[in-house]
Amino acid sequence: MHYFEEFGLLLSETAHTWRNRLDARLKPLGLSQSGWLVLIHLDRHGDGLSQRELAEHIGVEGPSLVGVLDRLEAGGHIERRVMAHDRRAKGVYRTAQGMATTIEIRQIATQLRRELLNGFDPSRLAECMTLLQQLKQRANDL
Repeated sequence: MHYFEEFGLLLSETAHTWRNRLDARLKPLGLSQSGWLVLIHLDRHGDGLSQRELAEHIGVEGPSLVGVLDRLEAGGHIERRVMAHDRRAKGVYRTAQGMATTIEIRQIATQLRRELLNGFDPSRLAECMTLLQQLKQRANDL
């Protein structure tokens, strides 16, 4: 039973620490954690997501995302365009600068990932990833 009590806390603390380490390395790019998360999610899910879809992917409320998008737009990383199928909604697109910044984010994140995972048995990492994917699916299904 002890594992059940500790698992969620350890998972949360590990994710928090990893994200903070990455955030510290990305500080020179001038982006907040929420800013680089927007660029990574646009890279992963495709430019042109609506603000609502982007907020869902990141796990924040829509109004919380607006300020982040305002700062990213002012910094030249993104632009918002009216969506053809719904003129009330705006799609979020990375600019050329935003795409270049995304490449830098990925390079820095890859280096950190290598440092953190170096020396772990690849089969154990694969097993861990499978477990985490199953856990995520179960949580989504609840």
